[in-house]
Order: sequence, then C-alpha cells, then structure tokens
Amino acid sequence: MALQLWETLKEAITAYTGLSPTTFFTVLALCLALYYAVSGLFGHSDSHSRDRGYGEQTQPLPPPVQLGEVTEDELKLYDGTDPEKPLLMAIKGQIYDVSQSRMFYGPGGPYALFAGKDASRALAKMSFEEKDLTGDISGLGPFELDALQDWEYKFMSKYTKVGTIKKTVPVEEEASSAVIADNTEEKPSAE
Repeated sequence: MALQLWETLKEAITAYTGLSPTTFFTVLALCLALYYAVSGLFGHSDSHSRDRGYGEQTQPLPPPVQLGEVTEDELKLYDGTDPEKPLLMAIKGQIYDVSQSRMFYGPGGPYALFAGKDASRALAKMSFEEKDLTGDISGLGPFELDALQDWEYKFMSKYTKVGTIKKTVPVEEEASSAVIADNTEEKPSAE
C-alpha cells in the first residue's frame, strides 16, 4: 500500500508541477531551509516564553508623582542619577515623567543629557550641545518651532505630565529702588 501511495504521489507531483519528484523535493527542502534562516534573523517563535522571563526580571514602574510647580534647580534632582526617584524632563515648561523610557533618557542612554532639564531649545534644534539645553525658545525659526511642537505632541501622548517649571522674574535693581523710594516719600498733608 505504501508503494502504491508513493507511485500516486510521484504522478501527482509531475502532473501538477511539471517537475520530477527529485526536483520538487529539492526545491521544497531549499524553501524550508531559507524560511528557517530568515526567521532566525528576526526572532524565534517562542517569544512568549522570553517575554514572561523578561517581565519577571524588571519591576513595574511606580505611579507618576505629581510635583506641581518646581524650579529648574529642583528639576535637576530628577536626572536619573538616583534610581529611587522618577526620571523627569520638560518641554516648554511642562514636566513629564519619562521613567518608562529610562533606557533612552536615563544614565548611559542616548538622550540622558536631556533628563532633569527643560530641553525645549535642544529638541527644537535637534542639538546635543550643552548651550542648547534650556527652555529658552526665543529666536527659533518656524521649522524649529514645528519640530518642537512635534516633540511636545509626542510627549503629551506618551508620558504623564507631572508638573510645570516655576518661571523666575528677574528684578532690576534700579527699578525696585525707585519703587521703594516712591513709597517712602512723605505725602503732603491736606491742612
């Protein structure tokens, strides 16, 4: 019976493919070998078991802590050097918790220099220079402002906003002295 099945299979291969059984099985073997070689480059089919093992090694992130309004100096404390604190950065004065992307913004990551700072100017200019690590966006062109807007939308959709940067208003010495002098002058009495 097996011999009869083999003869029927050989006839069917020749009839349907036009190839001899030897050529057909050679092509089939090459296709399978190519499939396994290519699929090996892109991952294994047992990725579910790998994902479970990876999840057991990492601890879940704590919920974002709402900071409210902080100064730029206070924001520097959240640059990733203390693993117990969240990893924060700001865009246009809005502070975001980027702890979930610690591999990018944490110590040793490609964007670590942005952590703990308002990186608006650097993101707008696509710059990694220290002088651009500021929230000052004055003097930027329309393309840079569009790029910054794109970054802001990305952060708004991906990360949790946890606060804002306190704006410090510089007080001019002469102006404040004049105000004090005006308030201390005696006013004439109506006698």
